[in-house]
Amino acid sequence: MKLLIASDIHGSAKAARYLIGHFEDGKYDRMLLLGDILYHGPRNALPGEYDCMKTAEQLNYYKDKIRSVRGNCDSEVDQMVLQFKITDDYAVLDCDGLSFFASHGHVYGPDRLPKEMYDVMLVGHTHVPMHEYARTFGDYKGMLLCNPGSTSIPKGGSEASYMSYADGWLNWHMLETGEIYDRVKVK
Repeated sequence: MKLLIASDIHGSAKAARYLIGHFEDGKYDRMLLLGDILYHGPRNALPGEYDCMKTAEQLNYYKDKIRSVRGNCDSEVDQMVLQFKITDDYAVLDCDGLSFFASHGHVYGPDRLPKEMYDVMLVGHTHVPMHEYARTFGDYKGMLLCNPGSTSIPKGGSEASYMSYADGWLNWHMLETGEIYDRVKVK
């Protein structure tokens, strides 16, 4: 299975357009969105090409291929214009025999781990790409914690980015070019 993983689009039609282009070009099976899809939030500047309805329209075309979780900026009003479910606090996926726990990061995250152990925990929320193996979480030791960064409002000196998963590898990509700039093997 090939996954495209992204977070924090925040209503940027430009970011959605790039993601969809990479989704099509990479022949991905599914797109996993880690929340904060339409609204930019009161603490963030407006992202480039901020247009919630255009962003929704672009993503809705792929509604049958998208799995999403709720971000702290997502609401019931957003669900009214999106044709794929965004109200779950987390999702669990099995890819190639690996277990993935996906959440935005405000309910479950590195400081609030899920009740069960998974091979990979995916979160967004901070807008900063990262990956590290949990070392000090008792039963969670060895779980890979990952953040794809933000597609529209990157923070911490990072660039707009997303992730992909294929054949046991998680890859971090530059949003505009799709170029891989970091990667890690899962187990």
